[in-house]
Amino acid sequence: MFIYILKTQFCRINKTKTMTKITVAKGDGIGPEIMDATISILLAAGAEIELDEIEVGEKVYLAGNTAGISQDAWATIRKNKVFLKAPITTPQGGGYKSLNVSTRKFLGLYANVRPCMSLHPFVNTKHPIMDLVIVRENEEDLYAGIEHQQTDEVVQCLKLISRPGCEKIIRYAFEYAKQQNRKKVTCFTKDNIMKQTDGLFHQVFDEIAKEYPAIENEHWIVDIGAAKLADTPDAFDVLVMPNLYGDILSDVAAQITGSVGLAGSSNIGEECAMFEAIHGSAPLIAGKNIANPSGLLQGAILMLNHIGQTEVAEKIQNAWLKTIEDGIHTSDIFNHKTSKQKVGTKEFAQSVISNLGLEPLILSPVAYTNNSPLILPKYKRKPAAMKELVGVDFFVHWNGSDANELADKIDKLYNKGSLKLNIITNRGIKVWPNGFKETFCTDHWRCRFIKREGIELNHGNIISLLQEANIENIECIKTENLYNFNGKAGYSLGQGQ
Repeated sequence: MFIYILKTQFCRINKTKTMTKITVAKGDGIGPEIMDATISILLAAGAEIELDEIEVGEKVYLAGNTAGISQDAWATIRKNKVFLKAPITTPQGGGYKSLNVSTRKFLGLYANVRPCMSLHPFVNTKHPIMDLVIVRENEEDLYAGIEHQQTDEVVQCLKLISRPGCEKIIRYAFEYAKQQNRKKVTCFTKDNIMKQTDGLFHQVFDEIAKEYPAIENEHWIVDIGAAKLADTPDAFDVLVMPNLYGDILSDVAAQITGSVGLAGSSNIGEECAMFEAIHGSAPLIAGKNIANPSGLLQGAILMLNHIGQTEVAEKIQNAWLKTIEDGIHTSDIFNHKTSKQKVGTKEFAQSVISNLGLEPLILSPVAYTNNSPLILPKYKRKPAAMKELVGVDFFVHWNGSDANELADKIDKLYNKGSLKLNIITNRGIKVWPNGFKETFCTDHWRCRFIKREGIELNHGNIISLLQEANIENIECIKTENLYNFNGKAGYSLGQGQ
């Protein structure tokens, strides 16, 4: 009732102002509590917004909708273009798909932006000097969610990295750094192992970095980069990385600042944007008035900057910093050394409202002067490469254990055709020719065929190989064509090859 009255009074006072309609979803678990608290602060600060509420999440899932969202709700989000979402619960099992992932991909929200800043000495942290932003690719990588069980013992997940996806997120990171007067952009990948997928991300990073000579750039292998982030976060400024690494390390970075519960994020696309807390729905503490609304509030502040209401965003952020500085803390960050009063969700929101118009004295106050949405150029497809079919990876479900036996079986299958058996691997490691007896093998084998010298290969040759395998009762579970692009191999070697 408090929020409804406040909203009515606010709208009455601001009849002549142009309101921005935003879609709101209160979500599950602690979602309704922290959304009510966040909205009360936004409206008290004078945010010129009109709320269009939809229902998504657990109730929708359990009503039989495996997407967790109705078509009417999708229409509302697409109409308003701006979506403020509280955490939701995705039921386990039953084929339910993550609404977070679906929303990001359906709406083309390719950039996930997560600021991580320490609030020392008022929130306990081992790293008092920390102010970085993680820009995470948001649509592809392993989050394509394409998985298959291929044999009794092996399942696969496809990691998809595209040049458009790389270019868009990396250019966004550099443009963000330029807009926010940040000095350095760091790229994290694992391209020493995944030379094709992460290798493309690193390659595009190097290409785009040349267009921004005023901004320092560097690349780290993600494992040692993560160690450096945990140990010396002040060495970084803006970080850009593929989806999975960004998901993991943005939570790590948020926790390093003092609490995942303090972090919000924006999900930015060419047409729509979604804003949220990075934490989950925490059903165990739902309805107890103890949840910290700060993460969702930080997401809402990012939203206000996105829609051009920077003065309101600045007022709320400074009031929030003042509240933290005053030691008015919820239980997740309460510390007897630095906190003065432990408060609940509603009381914390009221404290922020009471501090509107004030600034922190020790923490640095914010001044948002240049936070309009970034306008990036549309992706332009590059000229097609010269593409040549040079072989095929032929994946076999076979319960034997001797790679030499399999090689004999496979080689006899097609030893006079246009393809010749080149290597057999098991879980990526070479087991034929000259494999080690110590190598453990599952029932999932990759048999790589390369075209014979002087032969022009076509897809009919691969079909013939499959037909021969069928006749000989060799179970082929999948094939991957091997191509050269402009004379360069578009596939990785087997480990040990």
